[in-house]
This record gives sequence, structure tokens and C-alpha cells, in this order.
Amino acid sequence: MLILFLLLNTSMVQAENLKPFFLASSASGDFSQIVADTKSKLSASGFEVIGEYAPYDGANIIIVTNDDLKNNAKATEFGGYGAVQRVAVTDVNGAIQVSYTNPVYMAGSYRMAGNLEEVATALKAALGEERAYGSKKGLPEKDLKGYHYMFGMPYFDEPDVLSKHGSYDAAVKNVTAALAEKKGGVSKVYQLELPGKQQTVIGVAMTEKNMSNDTTIMKEVDFKDIRATAHLPYEMLIHEDGKVYALSAKFRIAINFPDLSMAGDHSFMGIMASPDAIKKALSLASGGKLKAEAAGDFDF
Repeated sequence: MLILFLLLNTSMVQAENLKPFFLASSASGDFSQIVADTKSKLSASGFEVIGEYAPYDGANIIIVTNDDLKNNAKATEFGGYGAVQRVAVTDVNGAIQVSYTNPVYMAGSYRMAGNLEEVATALKAALGEERAYGSKKGLPEKDLKGYHYMFGMPYFDEPDVLSKHGSYDAAVKNVTAALAEKKGGVSKVYQLELPGKQQTVIGVAMTEKNMSNDTTIMKEVDFKDIRATAHLPYEMLIHEDGKVYALSAKFRIAINFPDLSMAGDHSFMGIMASPDAIKKALSLASGGKLKAEAAGDFDF
């Protein structure tokens, strides 16, 4: 009886754990038509499509928001990170996977004021929900709020400060100019200003031919049968304090790939140079200037 109780209790605990993504569906079909149908379903369910990103062949990411997301973000100090959700359509050997970020997982990871359950319900109603994925066991919501990959790795509240400007308005102006010039190989995918708050989140594509490159990183980390394409795009946050922030890549990648191993094939070791390269690319894209210092890898 004791063994049975422990097994049941363990099962219940694991069932309550959260995973980064949901698979909505997987079936053969015309890729472009499925992308169009997905956008129509989202719009019909009250979501606003504010951007799209096709990082490589067979992948299309749709960025959406709604009033629930924006209001929750407005109530959170760095809520811009959680003001959108990402929906991906990915062709995996002829099977077209429709997937999306888990709003409740994201709310915990980004320490949002609310847990975004209403957004999760709306996405499920719009697109369906076959299964949660992205981590074998998942993580309890309470652990997400203090998540870091391992000792010495950054937490959510230890972001990269990309650049400093005299004011929020100056930061918006300088970032807009830098992105228009595609500094650092970075270009804008979407931009969302939070209503009633001086905070702007900008999703970006990173295409420089170095270890900041989206395609290069995804080839290393996104290798399982069900793809985590909705990890992209990365984002910058313009804050009311006139600074431009980005989540440390050591946090931003790990939170979406918490089961990724430290070493071996398809591991963090394979992208050891990426956090440094991403920070430098985004610093340039934020209107900042790189310090004259020797380049070095961030150690995982």
C-alpha cells in the first residue's frame, strides 16, 4: 500500500509540473495553407498577430498578443517579456507540427503578476492541445520562479544590460535606428509597446554568421522529434529607466531547453560561444557600443 501511495503521489506531482511548449497538432498537409489557417484561428479567438518570422526552411513563427497578455505585462515590472506568445508551424519530414509556448510556464519563468491560465485556455481552444513537451518531467511552477540551469548560471532577474540611454524615448529612438541598419546582424520581427506603461518589447532575428545566428543555435539544441521552433525569436526590452535589456542567453536558452545536457552531442557545450555572441549582437542592435576588450566565451 505504501509503494502504491508513493507511486500515485509521484505521478500526481509530475502531472502538475509544467513544460515549455504545447503541441497542438501534427499532420500532413500544405505548409503555407496550415500557416494561413493557424493565423485565422488565432485571430478568430481574439489574438492579434503582431509579427511573423521564418528563420529557416520549413519553419514559420507567429507572434501574438491579446488584452490579457498586455494587462498582465503592464502589472509586472519586466512584464514585456511575457506580453506575447509564440506559435510555430514546422515541417518535420512531411509532418506539419503546430506548436506554441506554454503561457503558464512562461508566466512562472518571467515572474509575471498572473499565471496566464486564461491565455492558455484561449490558445487551446483556438489551436488544440495534443500534449505538453520540451522537458521529460517538467518543472513545478514554484521552481520556475527561481529557475536557473545550475549553480553559477543566471536567474531571470540577472539580465544583460545592452545599452543605456538618457530616457525611455531616447532608447526607443536609438534602438529603432540601430535595427533599421541591422547592426550586429539583427533585424526587427515585431515591436509591442505596453499600453499605459513606458516599456517596449522587440522580437528580433539574428542572422550574423557567428554563434549568435538563430539557425546555427537551433541546429544544435532543437533536435528532438517534436521541434521547439517557438523558442524563437529572441527579444530585447526597452525599460522606462532608459536602459535596454535582454535575458541572458544562459537563462533564455535553458528555460526553453531545461533537459539539454551540459556536454556531448547536441548540448550546451556546442553553443558555448553563443551567450557572448548574442550579447554583443544585441548590444549593437540596441544602439550601444562594444567595449574594447578581448573576446571570450561565456562558460556554461
